[in-house]
Amino acid sequence: MDIDDQLPIEHLDEDACWELLLSSSLGRLAMSVGGEPDIYPVNFVAADRRLFFRTAEGSKLLELTVNNRIAFETDGVGREEAWSIVVKGTARILEKRSEIDAAEELPLTPLIPTLKYIYVEITPMHVSGRRFTLGPEPERF
Repeated sequence: MDIDDQLPIEHLDEDACWELLLSSSLGRLAMSVGGEPDIYPVNFVAADRRLFFRTAEGSKLLELTVNNRIAFETDGVGREEAWSIVVKGTARILEKRSEIDAAEELPLTPLIPTLKYIYVEITPMHVSGRRFTLGPEPERF
């Protein structure tokens, strides 16, 4: 018997992961440059099985230009269940006017009052997720 059969954990298929990604708007972008990992909170939107976010000049953007391989995570917690989705893939700055125009049509605005004119697209290579049934710790036998 698989240990997950005994635990309140459900591994999600890719379609279920995308449904949750479509419902979420805040995640964490993980990158590594020169062996030093970094994690940045970003608001994002999922569209056409890709993720998009906006950024400004700075360390996040610089790191993406050095190493475009990323991991991205977003989660949700309710009263009875929680879930977590992890996306591994590549990120690239949108440079073609047609791509930027399309990205500007997405419901993507900064959460804080800052100017962020640079659009970044994450193309997933692997998407995985789990759903957790919440409850009290079981008694020991």
